Amino acid sequence: MKAYLFPGQGSQKKKMGMELFGKYPELTREASNILGYDIAELCIHDPQKQLSYTQFTQPALYVVNALSFLELQNSESLPDYLAGHSLGEYNALHAASVYDFETGLRLVKKRAEIMAQIEGGGMAAVIGLGMDTIKRILEDFQFDAIDIANYNSADQVVISGLKQDILKAQKVFEANGAKLYFPLNVSGAFHSRYMNEAKETLKSFLQNFEFSPCKIPVISNVTARPYGDSNLTELLADQMDHEVKWYESISYMIQHGVNVFTESGPGDVLTKLTGFIKKNPVVVSLEPQADQGVKKLIDESLISRNSPIEPDHNNIEIDSALRPEQLGSAEFMRDHKVKYAYVAGSMYRGIASKELVIRMGKAHLLSFFGTGGLDLGTIENAALSIKEALGDLPFGMNLLHNLYSPEKEMATVELFHRLNINRVEASAYMGITPAIAYYRVKGLKKSGDGTVMIRNKVMAKISRPEVAEAFMSPPPEYLVQKLVQQGLISEEEAMLSKRIPMADDVCAEADSAGHTDQGSALTLYPVILRLRDRLMKTFGYEKQIRVGAAGGIGTPEALAAAFLLGADFVLTGSINQCTVQSGISDSAKDLLQKMNVQDTEYVPAGDMFELGAKVQVLKKGIFFPARANKLLELYKQHSGLDDLSEKDRNQLQSRYFKRSFEEVFNDVKAYLGNDSEALRRAEEDPRQKMAHVFKWYFRYSTQLALKGDVSNKVDYQIHCGPSLGAFNEWVKGTPLENWTERNVDEIAEKMMLGAVQYLQRFYQGKKVLAEI
Repeated sequence: MKAYLFPGQGSQKKKMGMELFGKYPELTREASNILGYDIAELCIHDPQKQLSYTQFTQPALYVVNALSFLELQNSESLPDYLAGHSLGEYNALHAASVYDFETGLRLVKKRAEIMAQIEGGGMAAVIGLGMDTIKRILEDFQFDAIDIANYNSADQVVISGLKQDILKAQKVFEANGAKLYFPLNVSGAFHSRYMNEAKETLKSFLQNFEFSPCKIPVISNVTARPYGDSNLTELLADQMDHEVKWYESISYMIQHGVNVFTESGPGDVLTKLTGFIKKNPVVVSLEPQADQGVKKLIDESLISRNSPIEPDHNNIEIDSALRPEQLGSAEFMRDHKVKYAYVAGSMYRGIASKELVIRMGKAHLLSFFGTGGLDLGTIENAALSIKEALGDLPFGMNLLHNLYSPEKEMATVELFHRLNINRVEASAYMGITPAIAYYRVKGLKKSGDGTVMIRNKVMAKISRPEVAEAFMSPPPEYLVQKLVQQGLISEEEAMLSKRIPMADDVCAEADSAGHTDQGSALTLYPVILRLRDRLMKTFGYEKQIRVGAAGGIGTPEALAAAFLLGADFVLTGSINQCTVQSGISDSAKDLLQKMNVQDTEYVPAGDMFELGAKVQVLKKGIFFPARANKLLELYKQHSGLDDLSEKDRNQLQSRYFKRSFEEVFNDVKAYLGNDSEALRRAEEDPRQKMAHVFKWYFRYSTQLALKGDVSNKVDYQIHCGPSLGAFNEWVKGTPLENWTERNVDEIAEKMMLGAVQYLQRFYQGKKVLAEI
């Protein structure tokens, strides 16, 4: 995935746009007419030395950035995201078709005129100190009148305030470790509280214009999240007196799969900044930034059939013959042709094995094969074996978002299309990618009665509301159009995609094994239900989106609680790992069988190591958690392997890796294979090389657990949630205490029957209370 970045004030230079004005004479004339001076003459020759003055700089940059974007479009496809630094954000919105070239220039012209009138302020770039340190210095030395203006990267921050305060602060910052304190040549304290009056003036001007929705997501400087359709005027105005969150904006896009950033405009300021950020992106919380439309919907507190509501204790009807097939959504069971609304979720590297999937399918229960970390050949062989064994019986395959290799994700989708795999569990997604959109939209047809026939079912595992919203919304139009342009889908399929959500089923996953946000089911699930109800009303879908619950479900009581919350289905994970059919080794199962609820720990995720994402693993009897966290700390503190202390180097090579760094790196080079760009970066950048060497340990530790290398048991990496500990306690003293007696379909049966018994006791108790 790629993004276009548009630079802001400070990137201007004489002769910029020289090669563009002649190519786009009509737009150049239009710009000169609007501005009242020859824009080409100003940019190329700058005869009056005006190019560095705000009222001239901003319109000139807007024009050159816009022409650069047109030039890019002549040779490249549309990007997946757009962003601009301060003034550059106006170009990003123009590129997203929010307004035309002329409107954008008029907005920028007015903005520049307003800002040029600001006097008495100053700004300074502080290099070499982190944000926390800068804030502490401002507080400790009582620079209360100075604001943070730009957060550009981990160690590049711009501050803004009254000119005398900015000059006074220089010695303090230099004495406290700043590598460089550079006062900027500006007249005002831009992006600070001192711009409040200017902001109101601009806001009044903006209200004279009509804006269109973004056709490509644009990341706002103010929120570091995409613009909504209803908050554009507010955010453009707020940009005047708010911090530019550039570091977080780039990190947000990286987390959403962007790996190519192209600067559209003069210079390479943003290209260099992005290079720094890529080496050390901040972990971005993906909580949505609610616009006014969302706030209104929240205030309406919409409630529908499955929304969480207060029970009426005086009007309780009890079905004394409650059966497992009555729990959850009947439509879910009909659509998937299963007997219970119970699912066994996928587990990495075939731990959710073909044997597990076949056993569940033959019991008329749904499960998903774990494709994560497997090559396409292995995935294809597993799919063919499962299809041959099950025929029309239910099953699905995991489709895992690949942050660093979107082409592999697309190749997996192409394989699924070729094999006619019509059901996937989408996991680890932070947004909609071209691959998952292609899987969903391909094969859409209109039935005889006019409804949309969906060939490919998607169950999306989510742990954040904004990701749930993405899967509950239609496929993004800009992605669909790209698929049409690439010849992957038809115009008819594109049109029909507007009438369906990205997923049939959304599974709200609370604290669990593997990638986790450590959320609480009691908190997360009601939020997702209400979100579902609002979006159903917004889009008017023909069928209800079903919402399931996962995470922490290890006992019948937990399963019953999920259904009481309104779950359409439940999904289990960790409890299926310690079964006969699980693809992990017997020695790993021996460890899992002995765990309790407190025997897990959070560690860095190997596939998102640099971002600091977390997974939950078994810690009882294992050194892996402590070692994994030590590797992350070393990565944060050092610039490369040569920067490590002799003690750390010896410990890692002799105890952790049991081989030299160079031997590990040789394995890394073999693993990267044809990815020549990743290999080049690793060989040229010591920190990249260190990251690859450290990530090798995560692959190594997983393989140890899968193969059952008992001589290295302390290094096993076993993803696991505390629900298995609860399950172990539930079955203690029964035949199921030993994993060799645990079969996935029998566990499902016992869990569902136990939930029914619990619910019957629960409602009987409620009836007694009501009668009293």
